[in-house]
Amino acid sequence: MAGELYHDRMIGMLEAVWGEGFLSPGGPEEVARLVAGTDFADRSVLDIGCGAGGIDMALVKTHGAGYVCGIDVEDTVLAHARALIAREGLGHRIGCLKVAPGPLPFPPATFDIVFSKDSIVHIPDKAALMAEVFRVLKPGGRFVASDWLIGSDGPPSPRMADYIASEGLDFGMASPDRYREAMARAGFERIEVTSRNEWYRRQARVELERLKGPAGEAAARIVGRDFVDENIGIWSRMIPVLDTGEHCPTHLRACKPG
Repeated sequence: MAGELYHDRMIGMLEAVWGEGFLSPGGPEEVARLVAGTDFADRSVLDIGCGAGGIDMALVKTHGAGYVCGIDVEDTVLAHARALIAREGLGHRIGCLKVAPGPLPFPPATFDIVFSKDSIVHIPDKAALMAEVFRVLKPGGRFVASDWLIGSDGPPSPRMADYIASEGLDFGMASPDRYREAMARAGFERIEVTSRNEWYRRQARVELERLKGPAGEAAARIVGRDFVDENIGIWSRMIPVLDTGEHCPTHLRACKPG
């Protein structure tokens, strides 16, 4: 639909890099690394920013989640996710709900786990977000997420500002310290903030080479050569700020007291 950040061309482009149903790096392997140490078996899960559906299917098929409620703000990604979920016959274990930005539309203590992968970068008020996550978790519930962080708060460097502008997305990046503070203020315990910068520095170079090679050629037949070239430019701007550490993909984990 007009005005959406994740339109059909964007979804097709990102799936060419990261796999069907995935709009963020690492595919099911990075999901597995993120959820390691958290028991998802038969748990009720809220996925904030469910995107194109691949992650929620992995949480159910590979990690045994009992039911996943995926939420997003855009119709196109939700339609894409619903089609994949229906194709896999998982509609009884995964639901996709369109929500408006703001407070989460669920009663207190609804979910065992609140999950998110590289989506809450689009939510600038981390303190309000963490308060809402804490509210909808059951006592003893877990917050498990990854996100794209910036190395420190304050104005980004010119190189980082250029990269963010090239993405054309509504990034509301925050530092590791701001995330820790927001989680602690909400009431979370056992807070973990783990950098994934070293991994993604390597992975982004692999992705760029794929975009310049057969994966990019295949994507160009779907989304157009111009759009592939635009994304090659984005990756080329991203790698230098990964190298400096200013762009810092990160795993986030915390527990609501029981």
